[in-house]
Amino acid sequence: MKIAVLAVQGAFIEHEKKLEVLGAQCIELRKKEDLDAEFDALVLPGGESTVQGKLLRELGMFDILKEKIEDGMPVLATCAGLILLAEHLTNDEHVYFGTLPVSVRRNAYGRQLGSFHTVQEFAGIGKVPMTFIRAPYMEEAGTEVQVLAKVDGHLVAVRYKNQFGMSFHPELDEDSRIHALFLQTVACSMEMKETAMLR
Repeated sequence: MKIAVLAVQGAFIEHEKKLEVLGAQCIELRKKEDLDAEFDALVLPGGESTVQGKLLRELGMFDILKEKIEDGMPVLATCAGLILLAEHLTNDEHVYFGTLPVSVRRNAYGRQLGSFHTVQEFAGIGKVPMTFIRAPYMEEAGTEVQVLAKVDGHLVAVRYKNQFGMSFHPELDEDSRIHALFLQTVACSMEMKETAMLR
């Protein structure tokens, strides 16, 4: 199982460490040529979404990744990555991939709660630690979107098809269950592809 981690900016190394401990192989996406490699899933890490979006276009990676996501490639997106996936940003005119039917508010917690830590229920897993750093949250989600976690009534983790979007940083805590859940989804996606090829 090979996971591609966007590595143009942001906290990508922490995701790689989590995934490798769980048995996945990781490759870094830094330039368009890196997309020639075969990979089974994608991680969009935290960082600066504006910078990441700009670099994806300048490096010629944007359209290729968007097509892969639209074709069903599993993707785990945290913080800035969530903003890249969102169909709508309530306080920003930009839209990036626009593949996840949610409305996201950037820097939603403001300066006073710019960074905080909590432990909350995550669907199918139980209580997990959540680290928020100048985080967004989702104000609305489409009817087909599964809500995975809320904090103070705000949506902070969702799933839509093979896309996981989270406001917080699961890669920064010792708990690995969210990454394990993602890898289970990747494994299922790979099995479905293999079955389809055999038909």
